[in-house]
Amino acid sequence: MECSPCEGLYFFEFVSCSAFVVTGVLLILFSLNLHMRIPQINWNLTDLVNTGLSTFFFFIASIVLAALNHKSGAEIAAVIFGFLATAVYAVNTFLAVQKWRVSIHQQSANDYIRARTESRDVDGRPEIQRLDT
Repeated sequence: MECSPCEGLYFFEFVSCSAFVVTGVLLILFSLNLHMRIPQINWNLTDLVNTGLSTFFFFIASIVLAALNHKSGAEIAAVIFGFLATAVYAVNTFLAVQKWRVSIHQQSANDYIRARTESRDVDGRPEIQRLDT
């Protein structure tokens, strides 16, 4: 099939393939617990950014394809798929935001507990106590 304005279709294909690859890699990392070996990366934030960007780009690509399609069955199905994928990624983005907020609160609580513990350890260690007492 020949199409004269194929830019909408090409953009939609790029977005869907990119989201598939990136989400697939993250799925493998999380499923095999490989993310535990790299604690320097904030994985909750990584998941949030991935789902947020995928939601945004699927929504834009679906609108562009809906506006620039040739009314063929495959393109209409792709537009429907795009809006469904947008909805699923949006729900996942909402869940990722909640998980990220919980991890931020837990991290600040852990920092507080660590600071309190360290301040108690100073009193119990004689080498840190003042010499004039």
